[in-house]
Amino acid sequence: MRTAQSNRKTKETSIALTLGLDGTGKYQVKTPIPFLNHMLELFAKHGLFDLTVKATGDVDVDDHHLVEDVGITLGETLKKALGDKAGIRRYGSASLPMDETLANVVVDFCGRPALVYRVPMKSGRIKDFDVELVEHFFESFVNASQCNLHINVPYGRIKHHIVEGTFKAFAKAVDMATQVDSRIKGVLSTKGKL
Repeated sequence: MRTAQSNRKTKETSIALTLGLDGTGKYQVKTPIPFLNHMLELFAKHGLFDLTVKATGDVDVDDHHLVEDVGITLGETLKKALGDKAGIRRYGSASLPMDETLANVVVDFCGRPALVYRVPMKSGRIKDFDVELVEHFFESFVNASQCNLHINVPYGRIKHHIVEGTFKAFAKAVDMATQVDSRIKGVLSTKGKL
């Protein structure tokens, strides 16, 4: 089982996170941001990852710090769980519908962080959750995990469906990219290193 754990403590947040890449989709997520909990649970369930998150932070000020630091911690933990990346498929993609929304996500665990985020809405709220934080979550994840992540939602109308579809496609793409393929010897790169 490829499992890793990370703890991140700052003056603004405290996060303990465990991630099992070869799981069954079991999760235990507890943060003071209900919508973030829901998205992390979707990530675990649809990616078949075993995920435990316990996070607190200065949400009385804003949700920004906690969302950012959970993204960082998830990225760091996934990077640890991948180890030297020997045998992984490296690339993953998923395209899936969420009612009227279509979400496309492509990921490459190449060691070079880059995010392309193209969605039909950049601002607004889902209950109390600021949707601007979704892009920032993925930006934090990308920088910590050092992956290349492209998120494209060509169409969608309902904010909740756009974000939920994105997280589900993200989970599926990450699952595909992190799977071990017995045909791959070492890392999938002509350089011999990722």
